[in-house]
Amino acid sequence: MSRRPPRPDRAPVAPIKLSKDEIEFVRGLVIYQDPHIVALNKPAGLSSQGGRGQVHTLDELLWAFAKPGKARPRLIHRLDRDTSGVILTARTKPAAGFLGKAMMARKFAKTYRAIVTPGAPETKAGVVDVPLRRDEQGREAFMRVCPPDHPDAEVARSRYRTIAEAPGAALLELDPETGRMHQLRVHLAHLGRPIAGDARYGGALVVGGHAVPRLMLHAAALSFPHPSGGEKRLEAPVPADMAGLIAALGLG
Repeated sequence: MSRRPPRPDRAPVAPIKLSKDEIEFVRGLVIYQDPHIVALNKPAGLSSQGGRGQVHTLDELLWAFAKPGKARPRLIHRLDRDTSGVILTARTKPAAGFLGKAMMARKFAKTYRAIVTPGAPETKAGVVDVPLRRDEQGREAFMRVCPPDHPDAEVARSRYRTIAEAPGAALLELDPETGRMHQLRVHLAHLGRPIAGDARYGGALVVGGHAVPRLMLHAAALSFPHPSGGEKRLEAPVPADMAGLIAALGLG
């Protein structure tokens, strides 16, 4: 699930030297670009920003698109490391400001796909309107459902719709109306239908005899106002590992 948008007015940072393979890799993720934006299909396992370790984050890989002496594109939102799909960046500071304001005004529409277990929710389509709070345990951060009057409660609202179901699993379409960290993951776990592969929130690691390779959550589409006017809709196909599990479970 996407998190709060990074600040578009962040201080300048020094360019990062990327290898030829890294440049080719990130350029191969592009699904759309114009003078204002670059949109990519982020693979699972790649941190959007602030990751640990020696591997570059997507934010750092964006230096592949920077012109000499210029800043790299700016991330407008984030996806969890193990979530795949559409992620949007702005090429210019005005575009970043415009898109950041549009996101804060909830003018972005996000659509996800998820495989859940042990089956479809009892109500095949509905809304989860349950507040969340952040819970930090050491270096790890979790989100928990909480009462509306909890001092740390944040409003969180997610729509869901069952696309297909099979014994022990279902494929859902998800539309978050707010953008809390891990929102879709926690809301589905609250329904008793955690996302497959989500060990943090109780998701199954084996479904129908098939190993689940990672969190089965994909940001399939993003609609938003374009800085030059009008609305733009971008889509990213479900990656091969998730498509394979969908087929194996008879959800396709």
